[in-house]
Parts: sequence; structure tokens; C-alpha cells
Amino acid sequence: MRRIVPLFLLVLILMTPFAQVRAGDLQAVTFLPQWAPQSQFAGYYVAREKGFYRNRGLEVKILRGGPDFPSSDLLHRGQADFGTMFLSTAIVKRAMGYTFVNIGQVGQRSALMLVAKKSSGIKEPQDINGKKVALWGEEFQIQPRAFFQQHRLHVQTLPQGTTMNLFLRGGVEVASAMWYNEYYRIIQAGIDPGELTTFMLSDYGLKFPEDGIYCLESTYQKDPGKCVKFVQASLEGWRYAFSHVDEALDIVMKYVNAANLPTNRVHQKWMLERMRDIIQPPGAEVSLGCLEEETYHQVARELKNFGLIDQIPEFHHFYRDCRSPHEK
Repeated sequence: MRRIVPLFLLVLILMTPFAQVRAGDLQAVTFLPQWAPQSQFAGYYVAREKGFYRNRGLEVKILRGGPDFPSSDLLHRGQADFGTMFLSTAIVKRAMGYTFVNIGQVGQRSALMLVAKKSSGIKEPQDINGKKVALWGEEFQIQPRAFFQQHRLHVQTLPQGTTMNLFLRGGVEVASAMWYNEYYRIIQAGIDPGELTTFMLSDYGLKFPEDGIYCLESTYQKDPGKCVKFVQASLEGWRYAFSHVDEALDIVMKYVNAANLPTNRVHQKWMLERMRDIIQPPGAEVSLGCLEEETYHQVARELKNFGLIDQIPEFHHFYRDCRSPHEK
């Protein structure tokens, strides 16, 4: 008598060997966001937790970033395969001889700003002259320093860490802030927005899109397929995060709590909503992950005008489009 194998069992039998091979063939890669765990990197956390990287054959380890772990340094030294950087930072580094390539431009707007209390007498850029200004590390100073040059400002700079305590306690008159993060922290600390003077650097011609995905040119040349897989899975993670906000926040908070960071879900929700504005600006026609040549040259020209680079790196050497074919 012929025995009939149930369909679900047959499918399971057929799938099992492939699943085992697939798990054994995963490529191990490391990824370094440029800051501590937060919704700024929700798409990458989601891609890891939802299996989007594994589905493409990658086992991704996410390292902890921050001011003490510049992604450009770790990428350059080969301690991370992929990392995020500001576009302006990467252009400056490339002009200095670092062989970084952009394989996916995620952020399409700038969120970097300088913040002051009106009680300090700062209402216009010229009022910053001679004041104490807190700046993050080298990788985050390019736009502020261009702003200082633009307005011929001479300031005393102090190092800024991961908190706004120095500013809140009056240690500096001006602090660096991201619209999606530190600005909200200042408001949460009890300061009314009307008590603040804000300088959104993009309003002063410094429209530098920020977070992009980078690797070394040698990494791309050795295995472009790995780079394509990482970018495509990351973009899938961002799309999922924006369409499943509560689930994405659950995932973000898992990473935040593991790092023992002083934040909360309300703050991270605000940040994720602002990241949507930055990554998918209303009315923008640029597809997710695309670095437009015109945008690149606009930023590079400004960097050259301010004397931050001598020569503009060739765009086609700097950018490798790793998006899916239907997105290009």
C-alpha cells in the first residue's frame, strides 16, 4: 500500500536541508552606527531583529558608536565592515585620502543645529562671537565650523559629550544639537521653546544631508555583493520601521535598555518620527538610499568654498549605488 506524505510534512522535509546550508553559509559582518543606540538607527536594528540581513545571507553584529568611537576611524582600521557617517565628513575624509565609499545615502536632510538660551543675549549669528560653544568630535564639527567661517565668528569651543548637561547648567552659551534628539532633550528638561534661539544650519545654506552607509573601497571591490545585500536589507528595515512604528520602537528600546541609556519610549518615538521627515522628506522625489550627483557636488562645493577641502573627489569614485534595480 502506497503511503501519502502530508503536504506540510513534505514541505518541511524539503526545506530543512536548505535552511541548514543557509545558516551555515552566513557571512559575518560588523556594522558601526556613529552614535549610541537610538531611533536614529531604527532601520538597522529592525533589519537585524526581523531577519532581513539573514535572509540575504548576512550575520550582522552591530557595534556601539558614539563620540569616543568615530566610525571613520574604525572603518579605516578595518575594525568594522560598514558604518554610518555624515556626507560632509565622508567627503572631507575622502579628500584627505581615506578610501571611503558611500553605498547608500539614507538621510536626505540636515538636522544639525546650534542652540542658545535667549537669556544669554544670543538672537543672531553675530551674537555668538566670543562665546563658549560646545561641539562634538571632529566628525560632527564640519557644518558648525563652516557656519562660524560664514559669519566670521571667533568662538571658544569645548567638547560636548552625549548629554546636554554642560549647556543646561550654563557651562556654555551655545551647544550642538540634532533636531531629532538633543533639541527634544532640552525641551524635556523644562526649557520652553520660546526661551531658545535655534540656528538650523540648513537654513544658512549648509544643506548637508547626513547619515549614509559607508565602507572601504577595498571592501566593495572585494565583495560588492555583500555590500548590496547589506544596503538592501537596511533599506528594507527602514521601510518596515516606518510602517510598523510600535514594533520598531519595541526593537529600539531593546537596544537602548541593553546599553543602559537614559532615555524613554516617548523620546524615541519623537526621534523616529523626525527620522521619517529626514529620510523621506515630504514632497521629495529622491528614492530611499539614493545619493544624487547634484546634491553631492552642492555639498562638496560648499566644503571647498570654506577651505575644508582642496579638491572635490570624483563622484563616481565616491558613490556606489547598491539599491535594488527597481529602485534606481
